[in-house]
Amino acid sequence: MSVEFWCLFVAMFLGLVHLSAASFAFKGQVGNSYTVGPRDEDLSPQGLAGRLDRAQRNFLETFAIFAAAVLMSHALGKEGGLGAAGALIYTAGRIAFLPLYAVGVRWFRTFSWNLATLGLVLLMADVAVAA
Repeated sequence: MSVEFWCLFVAMFLGLVHLSAASFAFKGQVGNSYTVGPRDEDLSPQGLAGRLDRAQRNFLETFAIFAAAVLMSHALGKEGGLGAAGALIYTAGRIAFLPLYAVGVRWFRTFSWNLATLGLVLLMADVAVAA
């Protein structure tokens, strides 16, 4: 399996980590009876649960782009090189993002987001050159 596909697999797993962390934190905030019910009150996650929810939404905003770029890279036979470096950078940035956001570390969290975005740009640039 290529580096890009391994990074995609790790990112998929990270998506489950985001989902689980946000879900369990929210359940801890509002209680089990609310989370298993119809949620008619539309409560919003606060504090740690809110940060984990926002981190999850932020991850989802870039994941589809990353997955599409990896699949295009594979379809074009352009695996390795700049695209692989971009995939690794994206994955590393996204892995760092979750705990930094959860703890509330401002500048390093933003740096990890910028790093992940740079990885996306490198991967997409490699795809564009191959097309």
